[in-house]
Amino acid sequence: MNKTERIRAFVELGNFLSQFSSKDAKRAEHKLNSAYYDKFEALLNRVSNENLWFTPLHVHASINGICTFLKEKELNEWLNRYSVSDKNTQIKVAVIMAGNIPMVGFHDMLSVLISGHSFIGKLSSKDNQLLNFVSKLLVEINSEFEELISFQSERLSGENKFDAIIATGSNNSARYFEAYFKKYDHIIRRNRNSVAVISGNETEEELEALGRDVFLYFGLGCRNVSKIYIPVGYNLVHLLDCWKNYSFVNDHNKYANNYDYQRSMFLMNRIEHLDTGFVLLNENTAITSPIGVVNYEYYSEINDLKINLNTNSELIQCIVGNEIPDAIPFGKAQEPELFDYADNVDTMEFLSQLKSK
Repeated sequence: MNKTERIRAFVELGNFLSQFSSKDAKRAEHKLNSAYYDKFEALLNRVSNENLWFTPLHVHASINGICTFLKEKELNEWLNRYSVSDKNTQIKVAVIMAGNIPMVGFHDMLSVLISGHSFIGKLSSKDNQLLNFVSKLLVEINSEFEELISFQSERLSGENKFDAIIATGSNNSARYFEAYFKKYDHIIRRNRNSVAVISGNETEEELEALGRDVFLYFGLGCRNVSKIYIPVGYNLVHLLDCWKNYSFVNDHNKYANNYDYQRSMFLMNRIEHLDTGFVLLNENTAITSPIGVVNYEYYSEINDLKINLNTNSELIQCIVGNEIPDAIPFGKAQEPELFDYADNVDTMEFLSQLKSK
């Protein structure tokens, strides 16, 4: 299978998945529909019941994000930056995936396969069905993928005979990965969160869009904004008024339990905070915040803030706002482009430089 055939297969996959990119998406004409449409629809319902964090809204949002870059133009522009093999390689790449949001490991799976390598996936127990089904769709589109895709149910070890590994996990698991897989070419990812910088000149539409960066996936994703930097004297009440349309998150039992717990802890410990009834704002220098809480910190000079952000760059996945160079526009944190790599490590550069051993 050459590069063009790989691209064509993923474009076809995107065409099928686009039928599930929102609750209002319509069934279209597609060659996979007769065998797979009803099965995939049933699977989406099932995973939402089995993992209550994976609501239908969030599953659709994840699929929509994938579909935005599974297009011929985008894939070609992305791959043209690299020296990608035009033939299948003999290189086997293992990928240990997180399970915090639906199909969070899809980009790694795409990157490995479109590079011509073989993919060995270790799925999270929290998200162990969707990508497995996607692999079946790829095999149906091009049967050569059957020899290139496998999933490992047991813990990965040197006995699995792979050449390189990409692993995503907590800071604790990352230390284990670093030690255990040090003999392999590897990318090891740790905990990160995203931040937003407010200047005070934002429109109400931009502030409302920031709420999407905060609340989509209940804040569980590394690209979710967990901390906001605001100028001294900024009116936080105005910001919270712009988030009122996101109050529905507290209708979700698991989110509401987290919110109630954090609220109780703030009250018991007499920690000053702002409470909207569905999210708590806490003045805190930490970048990471618990579910149901958004940290905030005041700044006086934007240049000092830029230095602070640079110092803490290894803790930050992405920055949202208008004031920081290369920052992501409000509302777009969960819509990464193909070249928006996790932990700012160029996955495709890593994969394109692998050599058979």
